[in-house]
Amino acid sequence: MIDLLVVGGGPAGLATAIHAARAGLSATVLEPRATPVDKACGEGLMPGAVRALERLGVEVAGRPFAGIRYLSADGARTAEARFRSGHGLGVRRTALHAALAARAEQLGVRRLTARADGLRLTRHAVTAAGLTARHLVAADGLHSPVRRALGLHRPAPARLPARYGQRRHFAVEPWSDLVEVYWSRHAEAYVTPVADGTVGVAVLSSERLPFDRQLDAFPALLARLDGAQAGPVRGAGPLRQRAAARVRGRVLLVGDAAGYLDALTGEGVALALASAEAAVRCLAADRPAAYERAWHRATRPYRLLTSALLAARHQPWLGPHVVPLAAALPPVFGAAVNLLAR
Repeated sequence: MIDLLVVGGGPAGLATAIHAARAGLSATVLEPRATPVDKACGEGLMPGAVRALERLGVEVAGRPFAGIRYLSADGARTAEARFRSGHGLGVRRTALHAALAARAEQLGVRRLTARADGLRLTRHAVTAAGLTARHLVAADGLHSPVRRALGLHRPAPARLPARYGQRRHFAVEPWSDLVEVYWSRHAEAYVTPVADGTVGVAVLSSERLPFDRQLDAFPALLARLDGAQAGPVRGAGPLRQRAAARVRGRVLLVGDAAGYLDALTGEGVALALASAEAAVRCLAADRPAAYERAWHRATRPYRLLTSALLAARHQPWLGPHVVPLAAALPPVFGAAVNLLAR
């Protein structure tokens, strides 16, 4: 019998399998897509995520960044905070995925091209895709089929507009050692230096418009990107996903599958790595039920700060005041950024 069956071979699933292998557990990963998988992602790893990759023994090439800068859409107002400890890393999603897959293979993790069909839970085991394991971790993404199959999915509140993300790469030399976040009335644009000669631009909004139309709201950013060759657009959403719980018997939800608020604070990968580590720690101690509390503890700063920023975003009149407010209160802005950087 397998110790751990992981559904989903993205960063969250691979990190879970790597932690499991390092803890002496046999792990098998089910993923129907070929590696590496590209998807909409801000591609900025906060310092905590960089340290988490180091603990996993994962080496990945990227472009370091030193903090976060908020800007008004026209670039006239700015606020910035630099990390007090460590650095962030801009990394192409495909590069991160490939590096995690290589580390998993190095540790003997078995990966199968398959879906988690025939999911069945008993008191002593979990079965999926014809395989039986002592425990199963669902790391199958924002719209997790396992979360739904277990009856753990909860609809997002109808009163809140759904938010969506789009990402595109531009062939331009990064102009800052910070991740820049431009705020307009209805959207944010995130600029991450991901390599020499390349920046990634991600736009988050409740308005479902083509990427180029979204960028029209950010004249200062458009001026920076003028004439740059652009890659394909990737999209994701709706971003807000709710789970009634993170544990159901011998099944644990990790990463986006465990529930997600928004990408406002750029912590998606950091949360995936943190929840993977917490899940395996609980499983190695044979205390799967303890993961629910561990998940809440690990994600509390993200949930508190993201909820506060979303409250501002859902009031269109308040959105344009976020940058002036951050500029007027630099100690508060710096503390918030470094809380998320842990």
